[in-house]
Amino acid sequence: MANFMTEQWRVLRVLAEFIESIQFMASAGTSVSVFGSSRLKPDTKYYKIGEQIGRLLAARGISVITGGGPGIMEAANKGAFQARSRKKGRSIGLNIELPYEQAPNPFLSHLKNFHYFFIRKVMFVKYAKGVIILPGGYGTMDEFFEVMTLIQTGKIKKIPVVLVGSSFWLPLISYFRGHILQAGLIEKIDMTIFTVVDTAEAAVQVMVKHIGRTTRSLTDNLKYARP
Repeated sequence: MANFMTEQWRVLRVLAEFIESIQFMASAGTSVSVFGSSRLKPDTKYYKIGEQIGRLLAARGISVITGGGPGIMEAANKGAFQARSRKKGRSIGLNIELPYEQAPNPFLSHLKNFHYFFIRKVMFVKYAKGVIILPGGYGTMDEFFEVMTLIQTGKIKKIPVVLVGSSFWLPLISYFRGHILQAGLIEKIDMTIFTVVDTAEAAVQVMVKHIGRTTRSLTDNLKYARP
């Protein structure tokens, strides 16, 4: 009986975190999620690119969503925090409680702490118009493959998935083409879900183009819906 009650309370805790998270993200505005390693330092190439990505997005009124921690997350938040306007381009961190402490980085205009990984991952995708992924480890790969799977299975609308750093990503993409695709485990169209670029400008250009297209589509839909 005690175990049953414990599980019931856990369900309520999950529900409460979902509700809090949805309320928190409701004011995010037009957003892009940026993923990447927590281990890269400010003097590294991809940290600098991440910072530039955050700056370019926020300067265009696009909010930046990260995991709120160090490394690439800090870089993107730093760029966004410094370039954000008064009402747009927020620097959002979705931090997670870990066995080892992951302190939120100091460049967040909005911070939400999570207990459950899976709720946090829903928020990364639900409110993003696209995702930009820089080099990273297991966590970054988890986020990459989850977004890929959601798009492939039609569980979310297709959004741009941009991988930054061809020298880092091409060995993995070669594995996709040379083994997984050749074995018939994915389709050719699945290889079009993502785009590989090398610069912050190219990554942001993909996002801006997509957001502009979806905004025009929404305007057209509203126009034709009028009586």
